[in-house]
Amino acid sequence: MSGVTRADFEALADAVCRAADGVERTTLLLKAESSDFVRFNRGAVRQATQVEQAFATLGVVRGARRIESRVALTGRVDADIATLNDERRRLAKGLDDVVDDPYLLLPETATRSERHDDARLPSAADVIATVARVAHGLDFVGFHAGGPVVRAFADSLGSRHWHRVASFHIEWCCYLAGDRAVKASYAGRDWDEAEFARRVAASAARLALLGRPPRAVQPGAHRAYFEPTAMAELVGMLGWGGFGLKARRTGSSCLMRLAHRDAALHPSVTLAEDTPHGLAPAFTPEGFLRDAAVTLVDQGRAADTLVSPRSAREFGVPANGANADETPESLAMAPGTLREADAAAALGSGLWISNLWYLNFSDRPACRITGMTRFACLWVEDGVPVAPIGAMRFDDSFLRMFGEGLVALTDHAEAIPNSDTYLERQLASVSVPGAIVADWRLTL
Repeated sequence: MSGVTRADFEALADAVCRAADGVERTTLLLKAESSDFVRFNRGAVRQATQVEQAFATLGVVRGARRIESRVALTGRVDADIATLNDERRRLAKGLDDVVDDPYLLLPETATRSERHDDARLPSAADVIATVARVAHGLDFVGFHAGGPVVRAFADSLGSRHWHRVASFHIEWCCYLAGDRAVKASYAGRDWDEAEFARRVAASAARLALLGRPPRAVQPGAHRAYFEPTAMAELVGMLGWGGFGLKARRTGSSCLMRLAHRDAALHPSVTLAEDTPHGLAPAFTPEGFLRDAAVTLVDQGRAADTLVSPRSAREFGVPANGANADETPESLAMAPGTLREADAAAALGSGLWISNLWYLNFSDRPACRITGMTRFACLWVEDGVPVAPIGAMRFDDSFLRMFGEGLVALTDHAEAIPNSDTYLERQLASVSVPGAIVADWRLTL
């Protein structure tokens, strides 16, 4: 249902968001998209799909009682209004069976926001033709998703929020043999065929290195460079309860040592929830406006936290636009000063880490993370990549790696979107630079 326009949403909101049928407040959250999905195998199309869908989450409130349900929309405004009004009446009757929620917190005044980003997206046909050309002769396996995504909110207070962003994301592997492959991606709002071709060519060039005999790497401490894709995995782990107010107040945050000033990251490390530069909307599903930026780590020191409405009510502090899980949706790490082109020379001899997987906490209070290397991780000798390495397990503390262990951050941060498409395309993203770390701990 790509045809969900601002006018359509306003019509739904005006007809449905009203205090009636024994309710004090009605809320309406819209999620819609028009997406192209293309899967590739051996450089050829394996599956091509176009999805148009829209869902409305309707909520009713009376006192401290709230109930909601999700309804699929047809795109026919009159029919959808009738369906939503019927659903609102049904929900209103159900309020009698709902207990009071002691942590329910909703906006007290009407708010408004609007974002409508234009983009230069490729059609599915363009992507297919370009892959056929630039991946010719490669065992290219990939997945492309692209198109506009809408998030919108309205309530009977008069709040109106509209958010429409368009983007694309294509991930691929160039496969050599056995377990050897190069994984890469390209994402953004303005498609550049030349940039995509450059990235595929870089993947193909790295395949030649993978054909060399692998370098045996012994467990122990190694100097390592992490590409932004690997950094996104490491930094993303902090979102597992690291930045939320509730996790900090209950002592379950993986950054408690940072919060207690028992540890500090390197002064060059600054992390923030940076909504204006991400893809996520500037409002929450409850209708709260998000703070434009929430500094979570400031020059290596713990700073603010993400505060959801429920935590705000529970702990008596203002909400700042966090989601219910208090996880970041537009997390950004500030870049450093090392030129990306000089990363291999600055590494000297050590590990070049392209991708990580199977990450988990091995010791949450110590912010200790374990996981595996994957996809075209290399041994670098005197600034020159010379051989692939096999899959290795690491186990190290993020606080150590990016505290005393941090050597340098690159001068460019790459935006890496959440590529999940289960049920719907996601709008979360992480923006991170590359990093050189000393004494990274490999265990086996």
